[in-house]
Amino acid sequence: MYKRSALSNVSRAKPFSVLSPLRAKSSPIVEENTTTKSKFEQLSPAQKAYLDRVIRVDQAGELGADYIYRGQIYVLSHKHPHLRPILDHMWKQEVHHRSTFNNLQLKHRTRPSLITPLWKLGATAMGVVPALLSPEAAMACTEAVETVIGNHYNEQLRCLANQFNVSKIDGSKDEPEEIKKLTDTIKEFRDQELEHLDTAIKNDSHMAVPYKLLTEGIKTVCKAAIWTAERV
Repeated sequence: MYKRSALSNVSRAKPFSVLSPLRAKSSPIVEENTTTKSKFEQLSPAQKAYLDRVIRVDQAGELGADYIYRGQIYVLSHKHPHLRPILDHMWKQEVHHRSTFNNLQLKHRTRPSLITPLWKLGATAMGVVPALLSPEAAMACTEAVETVIGNHYNEQLRCLANQFNVSKIDGSKDEPEEIKKLTDTIKEFRDQELEHLDTAIKNDSHMAVPYKLLTEGIKTVCKAAIWTAERV
């Protein structure tokens, strides 16, 4: 039902055009002696604003994932100890993701989401409540969350690939080094999120009751949280 290739095949996806203003060009930096120029034109204000949104929403999302897995571990680790190593592995990766975006926030002076305490509370509940229902329900939660996050990261990768090529002095186009690094980071994290999705399916997420209601409800909540975290 959830094919990894369908989520990770960024290259075949249609161009992501929601942020068409990002194509706006800005003036190149000119040295005082006017004999040399910088290698790249600077990013436009719209591009910078989009990067702020990327860092803010991804940091909030990884914070949420951290707390979801904490909640699952708290509930399941004693009654179902065989799941503890699996949950620990996924949780540690989410902690690394969160730390990475925390550092990017500081580096680029990006404002965090103003409702971070709400994300912590909601994510904890999302981890605890399904786990109280059953281990399968917890895995269904993971499946739903990671499906949305995989698609979300793919949308960001499409935008970064299509909207952030800048002009070099010779007239050709290339990505700024910072954009390349961010793209590589998002690709790595997306692939790990999709591994979590595969893990959830292997651990009987489809056996959860009620599976459809649970997964579709969590997907809706996650999409709303992403939209809000980008803006607030």
